[in-house]
Amino acid sequence: MEGMTHRGKVVFGLDIGTRSIVGTVGYKRGERFVVMAQRVREHETRAMLDGQIHDIRKVGNSISIVKEELEKDIGGKLTEVCIAAAGRVLRTVTTHVEAEYEGERVIKDEDIYALSAQGIEQAYNEFQASNDTDMKFFCVGYSVIRYFINNYPIGNPEEHKAHSMGADMIITFLPEDVVDGLYKSVELAGLEVANLTLEPIAAIQVAIPEKYRMLNIALVDVGAGTSDISITRDGAIEAYGMIPIAGDSLTEVIAQHCLVDFNTAEQIKRQAEVQEEITYADIMGLSQTISKEEVLNVLKPAIENMTKPVADCIRELNGDKPVSAVFVVGGGGRVSGYTDMLAEELGIVKERVALRGKEVMGTIDFPEGIEKSSLLVTPVGICLNYYEQSNNFIFVSFNGTRIKVYDNGRLSVVDAAMQADFPNDGLFPKRGKELNYTVDGKVRMKRGELGEAAVITVNGEQGDIHTPIKANDVIQVTSSTEGEPAKLEIRNLPEFEQYIRVNVNDKKVNLPKFAQVNGALQSGYYEIKEGDTIQMLDYYTVSQILEFLDVILPKDTPIAVNNMLAGKDTPVYENFTMVWGEAAESIVQLQAASVAEPESLYEESGDTLTYDEESEEESAADTVEDTVNESAETDTVEKKVIPRSIVVTANGMPITLTGKASYVYVDIFEYIDFDTKTPQGSIVTLLNGEPAEYLKELKSGDDIEVYWKN
Repeated sequence: MEGMTHRGKVVFGLDIGTRSIVGTVGYKRGERFVVMAQRVREHETRAMLDGQIHDIRKVGNSISIVKEELEKDIGGKLTEVCIAAAGRVLRTVTTHVEAEYEGERVIKDEDIYALSAQGIEQAYNEFQASNDTDMKFFCVGYSVIRYFINNYPIGNPEEHKAHSMGADMIITFLPEDVVDGLYKSVELAGLEVANLTLEPIAAIQVAIPEKYRMLNIALVDVGAGTSDISITRDGAIEAYGMIPIAGDSLTEVIAQHCLVDFNTAEQIKRQAEVQEEITYADIMGLSQTISKEEVLNVLKPAIENMTKPVADCIRELNGDKPVSAVFVVGGGGRVSGYTDMLAEELGIVKERVALRGKEVMGTIDFPEGIEKSSLLVTPVGICLNYYEQSNNFIFVSFNGTRIKVYDNGRLSVVDAAMQADFPNDGLFPKRGKELNYTVDGKVRMKRGELGEAAVITVNGEQGDIHTPIKANDVIQVTSSTEGEPAKLEIRNLPEFEQYIRVNVNDKKVNLPKFAQVNGALQSGYYEIKEGDTIQMLDYYTVSQILEFLDVILPKDTPIAVNNMLAGKDTPVYENFTMVWGEAAESIVQLQAASVAEPESLYEESGDTLTYDEESEEESAADTVEDTVNESAETDTVEKKVIPRSIVVTANGMPITLTGKASYVYVDIFEYIDFDTKTPQGSIVTLLNGEPAEYLKELKSGDDIEVYWKN
């Protein structure tokens, strides 16, 4: 607006209603708003229905006339305008959004903005998931119901320290055709949109001052085509709604009853507010008279049809319960009986449902001759909303397509991408396919490689998703790429780097662990595949050790493991001893002698056979004495029995049993940590998957399970 900077920022607001257009020009002076001029023009035809423009050109012509009249009144040119959209097809989404931070930080204004942007995107995605229409919707406004820091409610989180911040938000959406109709109409009048808001938001700016928003109040803006509803509680606007029935439905009832055209019926309705009798001409040209009482009786069923859905909507928005009070604004709510019937439908006292006009305009200064009434609440609110939240739509070029973006004052590339339906994962580097596998019974996952980030330019300059944008910017985005799928060889597993340490012919040997993949042995260069089951074996067989050492033994060469004769498939575990040749031969001979028990090893001494000490020295060092004492009348035999070792698996762990010539199931309890003194149900004993008795003999390689079963 030119030539008016000496008065401060002058605002031009248009309330483009179903029946009329109200233009208001004014400016803020401290806490007051000064109305410089106001003009009203009714539509010559029904160019708008239910709050939506049906004839853009006719509405544009009416706006031009209002604009020109106001320019004459203020002595200046008007170039920008603030407008409001009716909620005919308003959709709202209530959502909670949360941001977690690494450590505690001081919340700044940009953090709050980022949280709001995150909430808008989250609500948009939620809305799109349930959008069952072919219409494209725009976000046209949002309100933060309440903030949270560290999960506790707070009025304003800025400058507070927190490790998390959250918000309950309400976000509103309107179809593209509704927004387009408003923009094209004002463009025909030579105006640019400076701010767009919703009619219920605009009305609440005036009708419910912030100090009253702690109360649970409903505001009903009853226009000609729609009844817009908003709910306040705990200091915030909690919900919006709309009923597509308002003042025009009453006018249509009068037109039918009095047999007149729509405009004449509208005059009868208005005159009935202030006159006891109304004279009019019907469509036959005959003069007729109708009393105010008759008009109200005719309208009573229609008023009930208006107020019942409004009351139902209020309850629904307020959690299925009535509000404490209702403020009514707009021309459609001025008809006698409306507020009383709405109170009755809500089940609250009549005094708590009232028209609001001059009562809430104490800080609004009007020129002489303009009456402060409920009709002016929304027009003034449209102007005031400009100072609270300047919003608008701008056009930008995104990958060669002209798109419209809702301007919240902090637009960036990501906002344009979202509005252009550009895939979200096209902005960020995409990981290649992950690799899932199992190692020793534990599920593992390796992520794929990150691809290249999106290449973004704004007006030819390199940018990123956070680069600010403005009207007419040219944005080019080349989608991000997907990285290489995850690859992993067995030798790169941490378990593969471990060794099995054994003693071979008195030399310490480190044997790299083998990997068994899906039942087959694989080398360290095996590339793991999706779903592979890998077991890192913790033993080598005798033949594997010989192969690893590149040793070829003559046929029938004796081999011993832990002083026991062994075969090629005998397992060799950590710290086991393996020998062959002469060292193993002596063990073989000793075992053979033990089996044969030759009498030459014993000397006769009276009635007692005593083991020859010299032979004892030649036997293995690890022997235990097993003395069998018979009765005094019989001979006493003392002999040395050579023990043997076996390796079994108990509850998944390899265990070496040593010190005995043979072993039974119950021996395992000496080697495992299992509390038998405190029963925890019935004990389960399994041997190679089958139930086992305690005295069942064990052999190398047996698989034992012992556990309590409730």
